[in-house]
Amino acid sequence: MTNRFAAALIAGCLLIPAGRDATAQTPDSAFVMHLPGPAMWTIDDKLPEMAMLISLQGVANKEAPRLYVVYPPDWPFQFSTAVMEYYRDTRNITFETLETKEQALAALARHASGYVVWDKEVRTSLIVAFTVSGLENAIVVSEELIPAAESAGLTPVEDFRGRFRGLSDYEIYSWAFDTYWPRTSKKFAVWMGGVGGNAMQPGVADYGIFQQAFFTDLSADPADSLEFALHGRLLDEMDPSAIIMGWHSYAKDTEGQHVTLISSKGLRMEGLNTLPNASFSFQIPATPGFTFRNNHSVSADTMLTPEAKVYIACIQTDGLGIGAWLKPGRGTIPYAWEVTMNWVWLFPGQMQFFYDQATPNDYFIGALSGPGYMYPKAIPRDKHLGLVREAKDLMEKIDLRVFEIMDYSEGNRYWGNIDLTKEVVDTYYEGMPDAIGFVNGYGPAHTNDLRDGRPLISYDYYLSPTRPEPDAVDDLKELIALNSKRPYFLLMHVRESSDIARVKNILDKLGPEVEVVPLDAFLKMAATNPTFRVHNLSSRTQ
Repeated sequence: MTNRFAAALIAGCLLIPAGRDATAQTPDSAFVMHLPGPAMWTIDDKLPEMAMLISLQGVANKEAPRLYVVYPPDWPFQFSTAVMEYYRDTRNITFETLETKEQALAALARHASGYVVWDKEVRTSLIVAFTVSGLENAIVVSEELIPAAESAGLTPVEDFRGRFRGLSDYEIYSWAFDTYWPRTSKKFAVWMGGVGGNAMQPGVADYGIFQQAFFTDLSADPADSLEFALHGRLLDEMDPSAIIMGWHSYAKDTEGQHVTLISSKGLRMEGLNTLPNASFSFQIPATPGFTFRNNHSVSADTMLTPEAKVYIACIQTDGLGIGAWLKPGRGTIPYAWEVTMNWVWLFPGQMQFFYDQATPNDYFIGALSGPGYMYPKAIPRDKHLGLVREAKDLMEKIDLRVFEIMDYSEGNRYWGNIDLTKEVVDTYYEGMPDAIGFVNGYGPAHTNDLRDGRPLISYDYYLSPTRPEPDAVDDLKELIALNSKRPYFLLMHVRESSDIARVKNILDKLGPEVEVVPLDAFLKMAATNPTFRVHNLSSRTQ
C-alpha cells in the first residue's frame, strides 16, 4: 500500500499532510480498549498481547479512526482517558468498549491482511515486526497468539521465529534496512526506544504502522560505530522535512546523543515512544471555525515597569502530555507550558483539548528549539534560519509569542556547556521578529540577551520533582540572597511530574518580596529594567 499521507508544504512552509487537514471526518462511533497496568510491559507478561492490540489499532485506523486505547494510570502520557472523554463530549463520538483480545480481533481483524510473528527470544524482532505490520497491513503476534489470529481468519505474512538468534542489533537492522527500507515512509521514522531489556512501551507504534514507517532503536553513541553509521545513513535518506518519532533507547545511548545526531541532519524529533493514540487523533480535526487563542496577560507592544522586588516565572517543561496538566493546582498561579507545536497539524483535535481546558493563568509557549525538538548548535548553519522560520509559522498558527530554546549537544545540566553561541542567538532574533522574548535551558544556564525590547533569559533554577519542599524553599531563598540587585528576574524550570499545588506551596514560603507573574509580563518587565548580564558563547565555526 502506498502512503496516502504525503506531506505538502503550505501556509509558509508549515508541514501538513495533504488531503487530511481539510477532509478528516470525525466518526460517529469508535471502539475503545482499556489496556492494563502497570505500564512497564514485559515480554514474559503483558507485552505480547499489548503489542498485538496496538498493531491492530494502527492497521484498523488506516482508513478511519476506529480504535482508541485508554492506557493505565501510570503511563507517561496521562491524558488518554481525558482526551477520549473530550472527543465523546465535544465530537459526539460513541465509544463501544472491547473487553478482550478476542473481542478486538472479532471486531477489527477484517481490516488486517494477516499477521507477522516475532520471536520472544529476540526483542529486536518485535521492532522489525512493527515495520512489517505497517507495510503488509498485518498485526504482530508472538507464538502463543497465533491461534487467536488464525481464529479471526488471519494468515501469516512473515515469521521471524529463529531468524535473528545469535545476530547483533546492527546485523538485524542492516537486514531490515535492505529488505524493507525502500518501501517505508521517508517522512516519518520511529525510534522504538525508551526502556530496554525484557520490557517495551510501544505507545507510538500505532502511528508508525499507520504511516508505514521504518522502526528501529539504533544507537546514536559514536562508540557504537556500526549502529551509529547505520543510524546516520537512515537519517540521510529521510526527506528534508521528515520527523523522527519515538525516543532513544535507554540501553544504548543518551537523549543528548540522539537529538544531536538528528539535529545535525536538519531533522526534528517528536517524542516519545509512549505517545498514545496518534493514529486516531491524527484524524480528529479541530471543530469548524475554531481559532487557537493563548492567554496573553499583556499586549505585544506593552511596556511594563517593574518594582524593586523579586519576580518569578514558572515554566513546566517536557511538553503538555507528560506534565501536570491534569494534576492538582492548575489555574491557581500564573504558569507557562511548553506546547508541542506540530500537534496543530498532527493532532489538531487533541491540541484543541488543551486550549479549551486552559485557565486564564495557563500560558502557552513554543518549544523546543525548532519546528520540533532540536539542538541549535548541532543544526547545520545553512538550515538553521529556515527551521526557525518554520517554527515561527507554527507559533502564529497557535498564537504563541514566547519561544523556548534548549541545547544538550555539548553537555547537559550536570556537565558540559548548555549555553548558546552568538550566531545561534542571532538566528532566533532574525527568524522570529514577532516573538516578545525567548527562554533558554533546562537546568540553569548563562545565556542572556536583550534586543529591541525583546529579552532572552536563561533558567536560574531547576525544580526537580524529587527535591524536598523545604530544600527547594532554601535553594530559592539562597538564589534570591545571592542576586541582591532589584528587580531580580528568576526564571524557574519545573520538571514535568511536579504538580502545581506543590509548586505553589514552595513559592508561598518565599516571603512578601517575591511575586509570581505571568511569563509574558515577566519578559516585558525584564526588558524595561534588565538587571541580568548579556552573555553568550564566543563565536565558533559550525
